[in-house]
Amino acid sequence: MKILITGGSGVLGGALMPHLREAGHEIHAPARAELDLFDAASVAEAAAGMDAVYHLATRIPPPEHQGEPEAWRTNDRLRAEATPILVDAALAGGAQHFVFPGIAFVYAAEGEVDESSPVVDPMGSAASALVAEREIERFSAEGRNGVVLRLGLLYGPTTGSDVPAERWAPYGATLRIKDAGTALAVALDLPGGIYNVVGDGQRVSNQRLKDASGWRPRAEVAA
Repeated sequence: MKILITGGSGVLGGALMPHLREAGHEIHAPARAELDLFDAASVAEAAAGMDAVYHLATRIPPPEHQGEPEAWRTNDRLRAEATPILVDAALAGGAQHFVFPGIAFVYAAEGEVDESSPVVDPMGSAASALVAEREIERFSAEGRNGVVLRLGLLYGPTTGSDVPAERWAPYGATLRIKDAGTALAVALDLPGGIYNVVGDGQRVSNQRLKDASGWRPRAEVAA
């Protein structure tokens, strides 16, 4: 496949691309300076002729600024504003697959939950991710294969945290970066839809991923 990846130089891109290269895919991962994700014409040109699109671009603020709403503005725009532009371009360019890494913090912070559980915004930062999810649904509605992976909080090499942050424990959703890369690669073979991707045994269920792929992240919390 010819695959366009936004955010290829980021944490998720670094975890995914070795899998794609090993599988023999042709990867196009323009650097941030090479592709303006808010410019429809540029995005359309980049997506033309691609078989699949991964929208991995993020702008996560440093920990000392994560409590400031304005610090998340660019990240929110990459989800809420760039995703529809990419979906339009992918549809026009003929792509059959679109993969978006959402977040698994969209459930209430208590009880066991799965993809059918109601979504909320417990952290005050999920709205843009849910906007992006609806765009992936729009892609699928056009007869294509759109996959949303609701990822747990990442930890491990390159993430800045060797173990899951304790303050996230109530949300029951953490994930080793290595497993995130595997899940993103597996996504090309998943039926369209939403899948939780978290370490096994947490209160956020990953059973749907297991049923669809025969695989799920392991339970260990050590990096």
